[in-house]
Amino acid sequence: MQHHGPRWSDHFFTRREFLSRCGIGMGGLALGSMLPNATAASSLSAAGPQFKPKAKRVIHIFLNGGPSHVDTFDPKPSLRKYAGKLLPMTNLRTERKTGAAFPCPYTFKRHGQSGTEVSEIFPHTAECVDDIAVIRSMHADVPNHEPSLMLMNCGEARLIRPSVGSWVTYGLGSENQNLPGFIVMCPGGYPIQESQNWQSGFLPGIYQGTHLDTRHATVDKLIEHIRNRGLSLAEQRRQLDFIQSLNRRHAARRQKDAQLEARIQSFELAYRMQMEATDAFDVNREPKHIRELYGKGTHARQLLIARRLVERGVRFVQVWHGSGQPWDNHDDIEVNHRRLAKQCDQGIGALLKDLKQRGLLDETLVLWGGEFGRTPTVELPTPGANAGKINGRDHNHHGFTMWMAGGGAKGGTVYGATDEFGFRAEVNRMHVHDLHATMLAMLGFDHEKFTFRHAGRDFRLTDVHGKVVHDLIA
Repeated sequence: MQHHGPRWSDHFFTRREFLSRCGIGMGGLALGSMLPNATAASSLSAAGPQFKPKAKRVIHIFLNGGPSHVDTFDPKPSLRKYAGKLLPMTNLRTERKTGAAFPCPYTFKRHGQSGTEVSEIFPHTAECVDDIAVIRSMHADVPNHEPSLMLMNCGEARLIRPSVGSWVTYGLGSENQNLPGFIVMCPGGYPIQESQNWQSGFLPGIYQGTHLDTRHATVDKLIEHIRNRGLSLAEQRRQLDFIQSLNRRHAARRQKDAQLEARIQSFELAYRMQMEATDAFDVNREPKHIRELYGKGTHARQLLIARRLVERGVRFVQVWHGSGQPWDNHDDIEVNHRRLAKQCDQGIGALLKDLKQRGLLDETLVLWGGEFGRTPTVELPTPGANAGKINGRDHNHHGFTMWMAGGGAKGGTVYGATDEFGFRAEVNRMHVHDLHATMLAMLGFDHEKFTFRHAGRDFRLTDVHGKVVHDLIA
């Protein structure tokens, strides 16, 4: 606060004062070029795992809408015996209002030395089955998309909580300060629940997922404003340093408000991404035989980008197959599941093979699945839901399949089982909380001790639930 009125002399400097102050400014600019490294490093650095991890990074392949487990990785021959008949399961008919048994329209074959059975619609993935741990006893809480998406992605079906990717990045930080630690690729815009699926919740904003609309193939469209055609990097740096100094002054007066801190870190990361993002997201820099390995199409391209990102130190990459609910096949499931599997199967198989040949699979946990499964019975005609057709399946949270590969997962194994029809998980039941606890264990964290203090309570990804399934860990 000034203790005297404004004076004209305050607005003029002697030549000595001018040169002195300019000299200090030059030193500030030099310091500013070094500070971003420290700022970025501190914002995305972490104490590290609590014990020696099996995995260092995660690629989560999310099949949005709920793929049918009995048509992909959980064969149920008993359904053929009851084809067109009501199953002897009163609870199923009462709860879901479904019809008769609906046998899988595809054939299953055994693959690899493990002999794991996989549907014919996933032939490329089946070639890697000895690196895959199939979980056939998953179960969730409700058969609705919104809460099940939140449960799978954030460990909580109703309240705002940090996503799995945010927790992992909070715990492990990032190995590359020029790229986000947590990247989400979802073509065609946002899915149901939008950015809540990759929110940071009460964690600092720097840990929220960065969304990319991967329907765009060119880097300039994939990442808006990735190149500044009006200013050089040096000019942007000077401009950003000035803006950041104002932001930090503003934040200091407001007890380092979380939103202001997130804005500061976002500006810094956006600047630094210009130096590396162009290379990381340009799949045309890959050799032709690698691009052909993954195949054509949006999902193939984003899976190849996922490999390029983890190779560059990005900690958590989530790859969505479609934006709406492409796997939510209440009708025409035979046609639709085959079409959807064809879009992603070659890329998934290529990802596993590519990671393995590069020595990255052992340290990269690959997770596959949706928010729930589908009923083993046909869905009855419902106005506005399945166009009166009787050739699809309804939602099923009581039992479904997910699989994991690499990152310490015990490949070539099948864990748990549903009943003989595939409706309910019965053997070694595994809740979504158990999945999260097991994933954190592979990443070097005790899920009960990996917490963040918020609103007077120590929160964790698994809330007050979850147990580590050691049978899935090699």
